[in-house]
Amino acid sequence: MQEESQYIKGRGAQKNVHNRFFAESYDMLDDFLNYCEAEGDKPDDNRTHYLEVFPKTIVNKVESPDVGMEFSMNAYQGCEHGCIYCYARNSHEYWGYSAGLDFERKILVKKNAPVLLEEKLKSKNWKAHPIVMSGNTDCYQPAEKKFRITRQCLEVFLKYRHPVAIITKNALIARDMDIVSALAKENLIGVNVSITSLNEKTRQLLEPRTATIAKRLDTVKLLSENGVPVNVMLAPIIPGINSHEILPLAKAASDAGALSIAHTVVRLNGAIGEIFTDWIQKAMPDRAEKVLNQIKACHNGNLNDSRWGERMRGDGEFAEMIRSQMGMARRKFFAGKQFPKLNTALYEQYKGGQLSLF
Repeated sequence: MQEESQYIKGRGAQKNVHNRFFAESYDMLDDFLNYCEAEGDKPDDNRTHYLEVFPKTIVNKVESPDVGMEFSMNAYQGCEHGCIYCYARNSHEYWGYSAGLDFERKILVKKNAPVLLEEKLKSKNWKAHPIVMSGNTDCYQPAEKKFRITRQCLEVFLKYRHPVAIITKNALIARDMDIVSALAKENLIGVNVSITSLNEKTRQLLEPRTATIAKRLDTVKLLSENGVPVNVMLAPIIPGINSHEILPLAKAASDAGALSIAHTVVRLNGAIGEIFTDWIQKAMPDRAEKVLNQIKACHNGNLNDSRWGERMRGDGEFAEMIRSQMGMARRKFFAGKQFPKLNTALYEQYKGGQLSLF
């Protein structure tokens, strides 16, 4: 019995990989797996575990020059969505876990996030800058249905009339349309909805616990109809998997009401290279080598790419073809549309928690 040969449905990563910060590694040996099979036991229950953590701060200054945000915050670490390509997987190693299955099954919950956010917004030295929720992991992942931390944070943003941006691939944001709409009326919110394929089978393999494509497009439409500006992230584009879908994805996004689109080219830094390689050999064995080679062709012959300015967009013929198609998509489907700049002017008046009258 080989655990490595079994595909774990409902998960992206198919194994835990070694944490680079640990001297020792953990492996399930065949003797143990065979014993579990003989006894009718499962070596792993595959359940999601929520673990509360207690950070001292919640708003982070983003130092990376090519990610398009200055400040971010994350109510959760780890993400049950399980997107196989997710760059945030590497950050789970800092918490002492694996970037593989642990990232999807051990979710760290910051229940004090709304309090920390309010403390930050009340700070005398803080000046209004859009804060991006989900700079690392999705603020509307399944844990949010239980803990409602994102909703509480949005209430804080509304209280102080402070601009906020959201990145999500979950339809759960519709639950909070009352607050989102109120923020939108004063141009205080922008939403980025990630849609990587129109093929539901592809979505299930790449992003196993995310909202369906139909629900995400419905979410774009709902937000747009309520005056909320939406940018659709065609990210990442993976050669040989979804690179042929750029134009139909762009059309679907525009038809649903999105004002703009953006993209990144997949990069498999750190532990993600091993995780993705293991996954594609199990999920798409017929095209595994082709996809891996085309990804390397976008990053100077490597799966990894840490070069500022190049890591997100790639280089070479495949990357140039993707950029050309994105340019064509914008000209064809988004002419005359523009994503607005968020309002930072109201915050100073509400810094005390209510409108200053004097």
